[in-house]
Amino acid sequence: MTSILKETQSIKEAVTFINAIDVNKFSRLISRIIQKLHLKGERTFSEEEEEKLQTALSLDKNALSLVLETAAFILEQAVYHNIKPASLQQQLEVINLSPDKAEVFSQTWATAGPELVERLKRNIFAPKKLEYVGWQLNLQMAQSSQARLKSPSAVLQLGLHNEDSEVQENVFVEFNHQELLEFYNKLEIVQGQLDSLT
Repeated sequence: MTSILKETQSIKEAVTFINAIDVNKFSRLISRIIQKLHLKGERTFSEEEEEKLQTALSLDKNALSLVLETAAFILEQAVYHNIKPASLQQQLEVINLSPDKAEVFSQTWATAGPELVERLKRNIFAPKKLEYVGWQLNLQMAQSSQARLKSPSAVLQLGLHNEDSEVQENVFVEFNHQELLEFYNKLEIVQGQLDSLT
């Protein structure tokens, strides 16, 4: 069994704090974290809620932050490795998490994990999505310093759609022949890598 967690100094510290938390409070904490884990850029708890948690869990601000980040990290690793609940529990006990807390992780992962995986599959990792590609070819025939000049260039129009708004953003990129060739070759490499994954 390959370990999904390395016992770093910060994980050791977080485990010490987690082991001291009441199991019922910890269960509610993990449930809230797993419900919000798929939301990028959104905090799991507001500042006001975090202040209440500090009091309820008898932790200072830094300790609470470490506990929240470590719990989220453990669940993210469970998603990434698509680990079975029993295996997750075993690995958490290996890093000295108390059996009752490891079981909370395991049970929460068993019940809410599949839904979290599905939500994350639907998420777009990049904030913008390519909707449209247009192009035009330009040929500069002369300029003031040269009477005869052939300087071709291509202009790509990339229509990007931001999932947060309905407005399409247009990005124009100009390439000379060499730049366009290099761009094409990089796209070929990306295509090859995508093909190898499917």
